[in-house]
Amino acid sequence: MKKYAIAMALITLVAGLALDGSRAWSGTRQGFGFNAELIAGFPDGQAAELTGGGSYDKVTGSVKSGGGFRCLADITAGPFSGCLAGQGVRWDTAALLPSTAFKCTGEAAEAGKTATTSDTTAVLLADFYRQGDGINESFTAKMFVSKSDLAPDIAGVQNVWIQGIGCGSAITNFN
Repeated sequence: MKKYAIAMALITLVAGLALDGSRAWSGTRQGFGFNAELIAGFPDGQAAELTGGGSYDKVTGSVKSGGGFRCLADITAGPFSGCLAGQGVRWDTAALLPSTAFKCTGEAAEAGKTATTSDTTAVLLADFYRQGDGINESFTAKMFVSKSDLAPDIAGVQNVWIQGIGCGSAITNFN
């Protein structure tokens, strides 16, 4: 009886590991990390820095990510209107988005582009916080981080973007 109980326990353990392992190793969860020292481009000198990382599953839409941010100039328009130079503490994710339209400069003549969530691009709706606002988000905006340049029509590498601020070059890592 004892051998039977041990055998059943082992079978249950192996079956459980196989099921959990297939989910864990299915390759759908992506990890990423990045550091962008300057994100800018929109008129009036909007500028920010952004760093962070996390993981997401593009199949289920699950996402857990966050990091630090700071406005580098006073922002008077768009989703970050009222963010003063030096303000900003952190950001976290409100949702993983399948895609978003974006522009790096906000100029009417700039061709519109689309960022699409993939194994090497995370398109997010994020909440941004200033010191003193506590757990209440100060700003909410779309953003993306990508391994590759998503705006090849603009000089330099544009692999990070914040709605209403612009694009920038980030050091990125995706698994």
